[in-house]
Amino acid sequence: MPEHTTQKLLQISFPYQGPFGKDMAKAMIDAARSISEEPGLIWKIWTENESEKEAGGIYLFKDEATARAYLAKHTARLQAMGISEISVKIFDINKYLSEITHGPVRQPSAGVINL
Repeated sequence: MPEHTTQKLLQISFPYQGPFGKDMAKAMIDAARSISEEPGLIWKIWTENESEKEAGGIYLFKDEATARAYLAKHTARLQAMGISEISVKIFDINKYLSEITHGPVRQPSAGVINL
């Protein structure tokens, strides 16, 4: 097992009035497809909290450079939509403990399509 991983976890949240659930999935399908093609993206988990009117995502990128490049692009997109209260954090990953607790932090194998 390597001593250090360059993978970066990116957490983004922001105020969001909806839609949520299946309606959000229908409204955001094109965005999801576009995000799936971002350079360096390994996966994204979409987050939503209807009662708090908040949405966002947790992303795993192959390295800090690709995480920051996506963050700049996504922040500009959100700001263009009038969203200014954006919460962002970038984390290192403890791969050893995450693997024990079934965290999806392994590099995808060749031929895997990240939809």
